[in-house]
Amino acid sequence: MTIPYKNQVLPIEKVFRDPVHNYIHVQHQVILDLINSAEVQRLRRIKQLGTSSFTFHGAEHSRFSHSLGVYEITRRICDIFQRNYSSEHLGEDGWNDNERLVTLCAALLHDVGHGPYSHTFEHIFNTDHEAITVEIITSPETEVFQILNRVSADFPEKVASVITKEYPNQQVVQMISSQIDADRMDYLLRDAYFTGTEYGTFDLTRILRVIRPYKDGLAYAMNGMHAVEDYIVSRYQMYVQVYFHPVSRGMEVILDHLLHRAKELYAEQPEDYQLSSQLLVPFFKGNYSLQEYLKLDDGVLSTYFTQWTSLPDPIVSDLAKRFLMRKPFKSATFSGQKDTQIIEHLKKLIEKVGFNPKYYTAINSSYDLPYDFYRPEKGSHRTQIEITQKDGTLIELSKISNLVAALAGQTHRDERFYFPKEMLTHIQENHYDLFDDTYQEFSTYIHNGALVDGKAIK
Repeated sequence: MTIPYKNQVLPIEKVFRDPVHNYIHVQHQVILDLINSAEVQRLRRIKQLGTSSFTFHGAEHSRFSHSLGVYEITRRICDIFQRNYSSEHLGEDGWNDNERLVTLCAALLHDVGHGPYSHTFEHIFNTDHEAITVEIITSPETEVFQILNRVSADFPEKVASVITKEYPNQQVVQMISSQIDADRMDYLLRDAYFTGTEYGTFDLTRILRVIRPYKDGLAYAMNGMHAVEDYIVSRYQMYVQVYFHPVSRGMEVILDHLLHRAKELYAEQPEDYQLSSQLLVPFFKGNYSLQEYLKLDDGVLSTYFTQWTSLPDPIVSDLAKRFLMRKPFKSATFSGQKDTQIIEHLKKLIEKVGFNPKYYTAINSSYDLPYDFYRPEKGSHRTQIEITQKDGTLIELSKISNLVAALAGQTHRDERFYFPKEMLTHIQENHYDLFDDTYQEFSTYIHNGALVDGKAIK
């Protein structure tokens, strides 16, 4: 008798060596086929942390390895739920293991729509990686769809609905997307490992020990609250110390301006880019297909940037060199209307010495909410973390944790003014020309604390 595709298991499980999880275990033929699909393999060529690798040189890991990690954590949770909290024993508050395959597929595919340097690329070309993820899953032209469609005709839509959070089983949705989910748990541990930092480490083993299903989602046992607190603090520290690092953001500013300038110039000089960056032309035009999107990765953009260093436009060629050779813009923090007025003056000084402020300055703001709780008056909110009390009732985490309560609803915001490093080093390196007074005035503003204490310059 032929075994249905959705039930096919490998004769011997496949394992992938992983520096974070030791082994990643694959037992389903569907999962192995998805891993080998062209769309998932493409993620090997896209860095997980984008420009952060310019600050933390070890952060060269890919979205492919992260996707496998999210799958592995999800697989472990499914095993724990089936063993200890099955619906056969707990009814509607338990885990129905018939949900396993759709959950594992969504975990593996949750990032499949990311593009090169995804967030910067999205900003310039108005793409949406989540929408593209759904398109990859549901488009008949992809290998991913063909694999999922073999499970059942409605299976691709089911997997996509987990990504869009419309899937009816909230246990499945929250396992992939919530304030403490397999996605966040993997990227914190993985990014901490590859950046060489300790900020993102937390007790994953303990969290998996205390996680529980209930009718409307996931909760955590009271005796595991401190492990959850540790996770919240680790996430906060990673955003402050790694994800929002001012040097990484300085490189992101250069990348943003480089792509923006190239997009503008294409409208004026399309012949330069049709030859040097053919795969980007559909995005310059604002009319691209899914297959054209899937041809792009970090290596493609890096190759184009190398070619752009020889283009006649001095701004594109200079910004391309700065990005490839790691020459980040410097920055200083600021706040308030007074500082905004000073920044406008500083832009004029920058323009006076020959830098176009549109492409050589930027205001960049980092923003994150370490932990949020349900507030009915707000139009949207994050899924809150529920703790199971001894009597079986649920209580929201910040109501019983003083540590989390101190972070709940608090935003971390770091606003910076970015500018060319030459504005500070010109005087230091004893360059003397007609603009010495301009450089000196700029440097005085920065170092004398017109914006900030000089120690905040990065």
